[in-house]
Amino acid sequence: MPKHTHEFAEKYDGAGAFGLDRKTDEETIRFYLQKFSDDALMEYILPLLEEKELNEIYDLITKLLKKHLTEPLYHSLFLKDD
Repeated sequence: MPKHTHEFAEKYDGAGAFGLDRKTDEETIRFYLQKFSDDALMEYILPLLEEKELNEIYDLITKLLKKHLTEPLYHSLFLKDD
């Protein structure tokens, strides 16, 4: 069984709009991130990104993980440690 899932993007039929309300914003971000991280898209877009863009993505994700996850949650939710 795979450790990572992207089921939300497969089933989502919401507005996909940002700025309407908190619930829709959260759903839209979840949908966009799952679509963005698709293997085929990553294979295509990563070589096109500038070094600065790669750093910005990495820094944003790292900042959010450090701010909102404890060390145990980081290992269980992000790293998927057994």
